[in-house]
Amino acid sequence: MVICYLDELLKLPLLVFSDHPFAFVHQRSTLHMLLVLAVWFLVSRSTRRILDRVRYLEEFMRVCAWCRRINFKGEWISLEEFMRQGFDTPTTHGICTECLQEQQAAIAKAKHARKAAGTATAS
Repeated sequence: MVICYLDELLKLPLLVFSDHPFAFVHQRSTLHMLLVLAVWFLVSRSTRRILDRVRYLEEFMRVCAWCRRINFKGEWISLEEFMRQGFDTPTTHGICTECLQEQQAAIAKAKHARKAAGTATAS
């Protein structure tokens, strides 16, 4: 109710929508404002996507391709040391089933080759 009274007292509609010949100026400024908002939206969205991509890439753990050391806080350390520092978890060595099968096959092949070499020298 108070707003309506102030509106009539100050004649805000006449100030904004007057019959002045330059009344269209507010439409132009509104158009400029919408254009600026659209550009801001596009820039902020693309910037957010780029920053999200950078954060995603920074989450990757860098591992040396030759010695398998891990870059942890700017220092190259072994996996065991990383597990101890990063997770406070003791580590031990083991072998997965695929590697176990590969190693058993390699051992069997080596035994067979040694046996074949032994029978060839005995003959």
